[in-house]
Amino acid sequence: MSEAPKYKRVLLKLSGEALMGDKGFGIDPDVVRTVADEVAEVHAMGTELGVVIGGGNIFRGIRAEELEMDRVSADHMGMLATVINSLALQDALEKRGLETRVLSAIEMHQIAEPLIRRRALRHIEKGRVVIFAAGTGNPYFSTDTAAALRAMEIHAEILMKGTKVGGIYTADPEIDPAAERIDRINYLKVIEQRLGVMDATAITTCMDNNLPILIFNMRKPGNMIRAICGEEIGSLISA
Repeated sequence: MSEAPKYKRVLLKLSGEALMGDKGFGIDPDVVRTVADEVAEVHAMGTELGVVIGGGNIFRGIRAEELEMDRVSADHMGMLATVINSLALQDALEKRGLETRVLSAIEMHQIAEPLIRRRALRHIEKGRVVIFAAGTGNPYFSTDTAAALRAMEIHAEILMKGTKVGGIYTADPEIDPAAERIDRINYLKVIEQRLGVMDATAITTCMDNNLPILIFNMRKPGNMIRAICGEEIGSLISA
């Protein structure tokens, strides 16, 4: 493993489902501790980090139809779920001596700072890990899209998405054992083939701004550090 990080500033997107581990719902403390350990090690290497966490381990707004709910209300519930996850990660990181700030796209002054881009950049420049909560603050947009937006706003060199699988596959690897991993692919093919690794809005946003996306398995210990050091793991989406 290389000792020097390849990237100076990274936006890390963590899926909510990955945080629940094998529990099926909620937050697995062991997973959060493992993620915090790796984020702390990456931070110690000198890489500046912004983090966006999904809320699918608690609630997903796209379940609105299934629950006979208004989609806007359901999406707001999903945004609040991301805040819960963000606070859990913040607590774990601060227990490891890292300075962190949670910035929320929905104002809730008692528990998070409002999302102000210049403030986020200032925190990052001061060596703090910035956790972006509540998605974009708007319904109908996923946390993948929020991650793409935040990556651009903080001038990240790459968007890294940590999931429970090892990258992009030709089929769902949990269903089809013959599914093959795709190591490299361009933005348009991801959209055309409807690979579903991120939503189309996030992919096109990254494509329009030439921001590479790395999809990797965050459940495998050390993978986050390997990705930061530039090792060829997971699947890279680029031009």
